[in-house]
Formats: sequence, structure tokens, C-alpha cells
Amino acid sequence: MTAVLTTSGVVRGTTTLTKRADVDAFLGVPFAAAPVGARRFMAPQPVEPWEGELDVKRYAPAAPQNPDPFMAAGGFWQPPTDEAECLNLNIWTPRADGRARPVLVWIHGGAYVSGSNSSGYNNGSELAAALDVVVVSINYRLGALGFLYLEHLLGDTFAMASSAAMLDQIAALEWVRDNVAAFGGDPAKVTLFGESAGAAAVGTLLGTPRAQGLFSRAIMQSGTAERVRSIDESAAVTAQFLNAAGLREDEAEALISMPTSDILAAQKIVMDDWSARTIGLALPFQPAIDGHVIDRVPLDAIRDGVGGDVDLLVGTNLNEASFFTMMRPDTPGEQQSNREKLDSLYSERFGDDSASASVRYQAALAAELGHAADDAAELESYLSDTLYRQPTNRLLAARESATAGTYAYLFTWPSPLMGGALGSCHALDVPFVFRQLDRIESASLVGENPPVELSEWISGAWVEFSRRGAPQSPALPDWPRYTAEDRRTMILNTEVHVESDPREPLRAFWLEANGGK
Repeated sequence: MTAVLTTSGVVRGTTTLTKRADVDAFLGVPFAAAPVGARRFMAPQPVEPWEGELDVKRYAPAAPQNPDPFMAAGGFWQPPTDEAECLNLNIWTPRADGRARPVLVWIHGGAYVSGSNSSGYNNGSELAAALDVVVVSINYRLGALGFLYLEHLLGDTFAMASSAAMLDQIAALEWVRDNVAAFGGDPAKVTLFGESAGAAAVGTLLGTPRAQGLFSRAIMQSGTAERVRSIDESAAVTAQFLNAAGLREDEAEALISMPTSDILAAQKIVMDDWSARTIGLALPFQPAIDGHVIDRVPLDAIRDGVGGDVDLLVGTNLNEASFFTMMRPDTPGEQQSNREKLDSLYSERFGDDSASASVRYQAALAAELGHAADDAAELESYLSDTLYRQPTNRLLAARESATAGTYAYLFTWPSPLMGGALGSCHALDVPFVFRQLDRIESASLVGENPPVELSEWISGAWVEFSRRGAPQSPALPDWPRYTAEDRRTMILNTEVHVESDPREPLRAFWLEANGGK
């Protein structure tokens, strides 16, 4: 194993055997100083240089988090966590031969409260070996430690606390810019990609001026460029968190030295409360529009041209919300019937027009399906639309003035899990992208005999996009750019094809509901 010199010192990794070839793996490389003590809630600071060689042969801890309820319910492995060591990244690279390869930097999902860069189904070794690229996966601060708004209580020193996680991601990208060439990567060809909350992070950074120039391409899998909160909304979450932690607002400074376990205990109280009151996905912790890191909703910035020189590939899965409607852990809200949940959602969104909106949405869904939907299918479709599909459509519309290419997809291969009832559920696409269909974490989603060729097609298209700015692949039909005129979208399944404006009746419903936006 060749030692590599970084800006902080020499690192020595290990060798990982893949189906195709060996790759060099550098695991748990620190990209920022420990965010503890006086640095808690603060912008990440540079790593203190070390002498000699740093051994980076094992995954380092993830950011502090409570057990993920979905993973815990399935009995899956939960990552070790440590606040002091969580700002780290993994690198998988083919044997160094002097060539500069495209670089793909992965941001993991997990609703901004869970997840890690060491999950088996987003292990980058197979992607690096099979398609001759450098893959980097990063950790970042989660939950209250990454997103708690504190400026109004603790002053200017903590003005960027609500964007600490976003600043972690920017620091990781700066580390890649400064160091990836030593690992065989091309710093001029960095593609930032992620899924779910990771894709929301990509969408946020795409519309954040201080992140510009750190990546030239972006891939968003089931994400949004709208996942931010106003100052007032963020302050309300902070007040709830302080109450859960047993603190008054004038005692907020105690958070700086509070044990991590107590931070997580308060965070769980907040999450449980939001989950009990939320139909779908609870998301209390999000970056604030703080005027320092984020000055407006990223979608609005993108509409005005920010990130317009970055090539973008964006899409969703057909049945995103089936994960939440069919596999969500029990909460008090689960005592409601699907019809009662739908009535609540329509009332919350449409007010006095909720009955009419319900009829119109049912008609749009029936037009798409070719038959009337039952309550379960309507609920899944409604949540898939509001959480993922329509935010993606709005992002595509906002990119009309972009000078770089924009490409769209819809992943429709159905999971065999639960007799096929989950359909193309949330996160199903991830092991296909990473060529990790046989990982234990993947098997519960993809089953025993997933279509390997679909994984090869998708991963190949992702890498070609990172290499040339267009997701073309010899195995796929021509993938046209997305435009408002025809909305051509690649349908990803065992029979790949292009459709114009897939799920058009539902897009039209929401476009009218949002006043044409």
C-alpha cells in the first residue's frame, strides 16, 4: 500500500478486493478538527497536522445519533458514533498510475439525524474498481449538533450553528479539492451526489454561493432544493429542544458542555414529538436561512442562476413514500386510517378547499394509473409527490436558465419485498448505483435475484455523467437533456426508455395548486 501525502500529513490505507480488481481504500481520514468543547456548534476548523504516518485502514465513527428506527426494526448494524472523531471521509481509488480520474463525492441520507459514510450499500469500492473513478464518502454533524439555530440566544459567535452540517460538507469538498489529486483524482472533475437527505444537501449546496466552484457536477437522488427553515421556524425548534433538555433560553450556553448523550436524549424527545404529529417524514432539524451561509431558499437562488454552470442529474423513485406508509414504526398517529390521514393532509394543505382538492387529486391519480386508487395508494402517491417528486419538478423548472446540462430520471423497478407491495421505494436505487446488490443491507430491499444489468446501466450512466457531463452509456438509449418543452425523462427499469413528462396529471395538479410554480 502506497502512502499518500495530504495537506495535514501522510496517510496509509489498505487494499480492498472487489469483483473486478483491487482498489486502495483510505478509511476514516479526518478532514476537520474535532468539533468538541469550544468548537461544538461552530464552523469546522482545519485538522491539526500530524507527524509520521496516520493509519487509515478502518472506518471511523459516524456523527452522534440515536438508533435509526427502520434499521433497528430490521435488526441491522448501527454505526459506532463519536462526536470528536465524526468529521472524516473514506476514499476508494484504483491503483495509482499517474492518471487523473473523475471524483464522485457521496453525502449519505438519514433525514439529517442518522446515517454514516460506512454503510455497506454505499461502499464505493466496486464503483471505483469497475468504472475507474475515485469515490469519496463523507460524514457530517447531524441533528441538533449540525442544525440547531443559536444566534438569537448565544450571539454572533454562534451565527452559523444552524449551518454547521453544511459547513462540514463544504470543508470536506475543500479537502477533496486540495488533496484528491494525490489519490489519483481530478479536482476539476468533482461530482457531488447523494440520496434523500444527502440529495437535499446537494440541492442546498447547489444554491449556496460559498459552495460554488467546489464541484462541477451534481446528482440528486430523491432530494429537494427546498429543505431549509426560516429564522422563526428554526427558533421554535430550538425552544422545543431546550425544553426537552430541561433548559431555559437564558441557560442555552449549557448546551456547549452538555454530554453528548444528553443532547441525543433531548433530540429523541423532539423527534418523537414530530413523528407523532407528522404523517410521512418528520424533519425537525434543517439548516436555517441564517443570512450567513444560506441567504434564501436554495431553489430561489437556483432559479436566479446560482449553480447554473453545474451539470445536474436529478430524479426520484416511483413509490418513494411506501417506505414511510408501510414500514414506519408505530406512533400515536398510526392509529388513524389511511383515509383519516389523507383528510388531515388535504386539510392542512388546502384548508377550506380540501374536499375539492381531494377529488381533483384522486382524478389526477386515476388518470395516471388507469383506474381509481385505493386509500393506501393515494396516501403513498400524495406523500411521494409532496416530499420528493414535485420538489424535483420544481427544481427542474428552476434550471431553465442554467448554462450547464440538466437531466432527469424516474426509477421504476419494484422491490420484491413484501410481495412487491413496496414498489420502487425510497433508497431502493442506492445499491444499484454503487453495484452493491449482494450486501446484507441491500438484500432486504432488492431481494435475492435483482437485475445486475440494471445496476451496471445506472452506475455506468452516473460515471459517464461525472466524466463528461452527460449520463450517456452504450447500454442505454440516448439520454436527452431535460427542457420545459418536452420534459424528457429516462425511465430506469429492466427496459430502459425515455418518456416525455412522466406522471403528467399529477404534476399538472400540483402546478395549479401552487399557482403555477
